[in-house]
Amino acid sequence: MRNDDEVSGENLPQKDREIKIDLYNINLYCYTQRYELKKILFTFVVVFSLIALASSKAADQYRSNALQITSKSNTSTDCSGNVTNISIENIVGGVGLTGVVRNNGGVTLNNLTVSINMTTGSFVRLKTTSFSIQTLAINESTELRIQLFGIGLGKLTPLPEISIIVKSSESVQKEVQIVTMIFGPFTKIITTYIKGEAFNGYTLFSPEYSKKAFLMDKQGKIVHTWESSYIQGLGLLLLENGDLLRTALLYNNPVFIAGGATGGVELFNWNGSILWHYNYSNDQHCLHHDIEILPNGHILMVGWEYKTAEEAIAAGRNPDTLPVGELWPDHVIEVERTGPFGGTIVWEWHTWDHLIQDFNPVKENYGVVKEHPELIDINYGTDIGKERADWNHINSIDYNEKYDQILLSAHNQHEIWIIDHSTTTEESAGHTGGNSGNGGDLLYRYGNPETYGAGTSNDQRLFGQHDAQWIPEGSPGEGNILIFNNGEGRPDGQYSSVDELIPPVDDNGFYYLEPGLAYGPKELVWSYTAENPFDFYAGYLSSAQRLPNGNTLVCDGDHGEFFEVTSEKKTVWKYHNTIPNPIANQVFKILCYPPDYPGLNYLS
Repeated sequence: MRNDDEVSGENLPQKDREIKIDLYNINLYCYTQRYELKKILFTFVVVFSLIALASSKAADQYRSNALQITSKSNTSTDCSGNVTNISIENIVGGVGLTGVVRNNGGVTLNNLTVSINMTTGSFVRLKTTSFSIQTLAINESTELRIQLFGIGLGKLTPLPEISIIVKSSESVQKEVQIVTMIFGPFTKIITTYIKGEAFNGYTLFSPEYSKKAFLMDKQGKIVHTWESSYIQGLGLLLLENGDLLRTALLYNNPVFIAGGATGGVELFNWNGSILWHYNYSNDQHCLHHDIEILPNGHILMVGWEYKTAEEAIAAGRNPDTLPVGELWPDHVIEVERTGPFGGTIVWEWHTWDHLIQDFNPVKENYGVVKEHPELIDINYGTDIGKERADWNHINSIDYNEKYDQILLSAHNQHEIWIIDHSTTTEESAGHTGGNSGNGGDLLYRYGNPETYGAGTSNDQRLFGQHDAQWIPEGSPGEGNILIFNNGEGRPDGQYSSVDELIPPVDDNGFYYLEPGLAYGPKELVWSYTAENPFDFYAGYLSSAQRLPNGNTLVCDGDHGEFFEVTSEKKTVWKYHNTIPNPIANQVFKILCYPPDYPGLNYLS
């Protein structure tokens, strides 16, 4: 099951929608029953494993030779003066744990000590807890093999925590902390944390189809939980006063049946009490995906609005690209909270007000597409956009206070858009007004210049992207734009990347565009892929966040994997989500908050 692009029912005839909704509810029921069955199976596994552990003969067999070391030498003799550096790398599970200790410095290291400590592993045994490495030459590495035996599934007792500490008189101490599931000799690593290199913050997330939101520390411990009556906490934020703002699927809207549907927004205090509940779901509109909080406390929300086939054709849409007989262009609303169950829309922006088409000269919005990059071609769309009523599928929203602008991720156009928020609602529906003087027209777009006639498919740079955001003030790269580029349909193969670009903007928020050409930049300032790019592919969901120390937090939402990389692309923290279980563990996005964030003041 998915909450994003895969789950879609908008291509069904109207008369079949109720069947689709019933099937959707059945699927949710089955999902719940499967989860309960998994809990029973887990209990059975625990009992069976404890019986196996009672056999000392079998346990001794697996605990013997608990640590094996082999030395590998690299041929590189490149030296960096007297700089000393140890790294602990490539910690993986399987049969026991394996990893590498490497000398990355410029001098030979002597008399290294390695300590292995375990806590909260009541039913797990480690025979060897320390050993020595006589010498490590420059660029030399030593392989670690840690064999263990026991049971630690996090059900009866907390998951085992293992720390590996390497010390040398010539180098600073390095420590890796690991949280792992253990069954017999086999391990499944849940968390890997390189102390001193990973950012020491708290991660907020809500698993797909979960009613809960979790705050987690770097060791993978859940330190706080909120619970709603509704699933689909896709967009969520921890506010500075400790309140939690989240989206919610209030009910299955019979019109807007598509991936990412929510319909509502909720506000909880730190203790989990509901403070506010807002419903924006009927047969004319429905919220979906993401939300953003403004400095004044108002909330930006993304939603679909319903247009009939007749309305779409009158606006210039090609009738052949309306297979479902309707269209759902996106819009943005700004809501001021009023009472516990109300809200006033104080500003709004509609895609529908900024269209162009060169298909039919007698219909509305007719013009030359390539002469109007500020407008959105109603007839442009990938195969996804042409076959679905969900034409834009905006899946993220961000706000820039400096420029008073909004950043949107238009998934089905494979673009990001920036619009002016300084306008009035009337100005946002037109082409003049606001700080930009352009009303609600697009101020900037990036990712797919074919959408406005400034390129071809060969010029496309974004592929089904998610979570476009400005890097915040105080973090390296502040003001740049960070995007999780899913890589769906990438011509050189399907792999994901996290892309950072410098937008061509001046101090007043005006974006440079040379007439007839595509918006820049031509090159990215930074991009992360796996060493083998095809080892990292999240086709759906997912997010990325630049942290204050310059590292980048990544969520592979498709597989429930969270990890943190340095600017040199070294992984210094990794977490495998197991909530509600290790298989159904998808997550839309994650957010990290520093320990001194005001919203964490209630955390004991």
